[in-house]
Amino acid sequence: MNENSAPLLEMKGVEKHFGGVHAIDHFDLRVMPRDIYGLIGPNGAGKTTIFNTITGIYQADAGQILFEGKNITKIKPHQAAEIGIARTFQNIRLFGNLSVKMNVIIACNMRSSYSIAEALLRLPRYRNTTKDIEERAMGYLESVGLTDKADDIASSLPYGHQRKLEIARAMATEPKLLLLDEPAAGMNEEESIDLVNFVKKLHRDNPITILMIEHHMDVVSRLCEQCTVLDFGKTLAQGTVEEVKQNEAVVAAYLGGEL
Repeated sequence: MNENSAPLLEMKGVEKHFGGVHAIDHFDLRVMPRDIYGLIGPNGAGKTTIFNTITGIYQADAGQILFEGKNITKIKPHQAAEIGIARTFQNIRLFGNLSVKMNVIIACNMRSSYSIAEALLRLPRYRNTTKDIEERAMGYLESVGLTDKADDIASSLPYGHQRKLEIARAMATEPKLLLLDEPAAGMNEEESIDLVNFVKKLHRDNPITILMIEHHMDVVSRLCEQCTVLDFGKTLAQGTVEEVKQNEAVVAAYLGGEL
């Protein structure tokens, strides 16, 4: 992390209400370029709501969200993808009836340059672009170790492989910021360790910043230097993972009184 650089993502006093419930309550966050930053907290703490406000699924009721210094508080989901924000979901959302490769090709097409007319007439630029997209899709599958599964139906993959496919699809949109929503959910210890190594390699090999929601403290400890702990929409603690783990309020509210 470069302390002298400007944050890639900044949230200032962000609030989101659902009726009388404050899902996010005056929330502040600074994520620096190339960070792997963790958001932790119990179920219902507001973590996924934060992701939804960053990506435009929800509109914040107050505060500002800045990306590369620009105000994106009222952004739409497709605009978030266009400026370089990609995400995965707590509940995997693949095109389950399509092949593994086609799932990634669809994401690659977001950056395609051919027109509808060129596609309908199968003109040279369309043919060349589709060939390039297929090669890129296979490259993303190689990066997650799924090239041998390219022609398999996505829904037939084991759970851990589906997680990796969802991340490959997100990477195919060429993001600057990757939001991972509980990537280790449902994984055993061995699968979680494999995920940690995979995310480390992904971060090392690509110029991306990662903001992740995670319940597994061992995963957070191995991946993140900085993290924020949420409790009922409010910031309970911020700092390094080691500082947060020693915070008495965090231990009491989130870690159940023990680390």
